[in-house]
Amino acid sequence: MKFRFIASAKSHFPIHILCCLLGVSESGFYAWKKRPLSAHARMDQKLLVHIRSAFACSNKTYGSPRMVYELREQGFDVGRRRIARLMKENGMEARQKRRFKRTTDSNHDNPIAPNLLGRNFAAR
Repeated sequence: MKFRFIASAKSHFPIHILCCLLGVSESGFYAWKKRPLSAHARMDQKLLVHIRSAFACSNKTYGSPRMVYELREQGFDVGRRRIARLMKENGMEARQKRRFKRTTDSNHDNPIAPNLLGRNFAAR
């Protein structure tokens, strides 16, 4: 966490000052920087590619439960919390489709209310 902060703030402050303030060594920071990604992080990146494509194909309506079902159909053994974390970290939030609600029914046999104001408007 500290090294990630140093990497993001190094454009504003010197690295040796950031390391001193956070109580870590510069050599530790550079070793962290050279270290390859873990297997879990590599799998997260691979999953993220599939999540993004499925999310786009669903018109941004799939949440984590449906996304897990979709990924399991593709052969991935994943859990809902992992998918929810990846989606949240990457700003993917499912939109719910709004239910169509009819507000006007012009095809009825009921009597039409009389015009009590007596004002007739004409289109210009």
